[in-house]
Amino acid sequence: MKKLESLLVIFIAFLALSSCSFAQNDELKSKTVTVGERPRVYYIHVPPRLPRQNAAPLVIVFHGGGGNGAGTAGLTKFNEIADKEDFIAVYPNGVGGNWNDGREDMTSAAYKEKVDDLAFVKALLDDIAKENKIDTKRIYATGISNGAIFSHYIGANLADRFAAIAPVVGGIADPFYKSFKPTEPVSVLMINGTSDPLIPFDGGNVTKKGRGKIIGTMDAVRLWLKTDKIDEESAKTVSSDADENDPCTVDQTIWTGGGNKTEVVLYKLNGGGHTWPGGIQYMPRLIIGDVCRDIDATKVIWEFFKQHPKVQKSSRNDE
Repeated sequence: MKKLESLLVIFIAFLALSSCSFAQNDELKSKTVTVGERPRVYYIHVPPRLPRQNAAPLVIVFHGGGGNGAGTAGLTKFNEIADKEDFIAVYPNGVGGNWNDGREDMTSAAYKEKVDDLAFVKALLDDIAKENKIDTKRIYATGISNGAIFSHYIGANLADRFAAIAPVVGGIADPFYKSFKPTEPVSVLMINGTSDPLIPFDGGNVTKKGRGKIIGTMDAVRLWLKTDKIDEESAKTVSSDADENDPCTVDQTIWTGGGNKTEVVLYKLNGGGHTWPGGIQYMPRLIIGDVCRDIDATKVIWEFFKQHPKVQKSSRNDE
């Protein structure tokens, strides 16, 4: 157990260090917005050829525990797609490298200091809109690990601002799930690995005791299905193994017919670890498991976002 905890400390340190190297090739502008009395930093990438007369989609990407925004830009490579697809990509920094995501995470400064990260996200959206024309119907959130758990938290608490979320290897926080009550439907894409050694697919303790808990993946799916008023029996599953050289296969399940044209999608990565699918093996498999190469998470997420703008309330949801 002590050996595993030591490896996890190294893992977190690696994330912080790698953030610097990841950021070197990214065209990012650092910005600061004050929330309360605390200055908060985020990085923004506005494509150089973005048509300034048009309202642009906004994708906010939240880093994992111990990371930062600049490093996550390099890991996920959303900037490359943003340049091709004309959207703005933003990578915020959490306090102490963490997000206050609804867990009781005794090791996190964000939790111990009761950081209001929801207020930060609201201030972030307002600050971005001062200098950029944003399509308010196409604001999206994604993230990895702690950033994924926080994406669920944002989708639930800021359902009026976000059209869709796409958490990667992170679930809905416990005890937050007990008060989970979004004000309107949100489209959700989840990507979780069944062999994730840090955030268990079926729920439970995150990494180790003291880091809080999450609920199981299917329990998270059901909460969103209930929110979006989608029949669980509408599920359609397609299995694939695009890269036979990796130990991973993918089951993609789609639930359709939600209020306001929402959908819930789950990519179950059989054999997948605590990684960004299609990305790098940033730590040994012993610590984080395997990278699934059957899908490119960044491309999959953007395609999902493109198909799910926020729409007007349907009569189904006005009942």
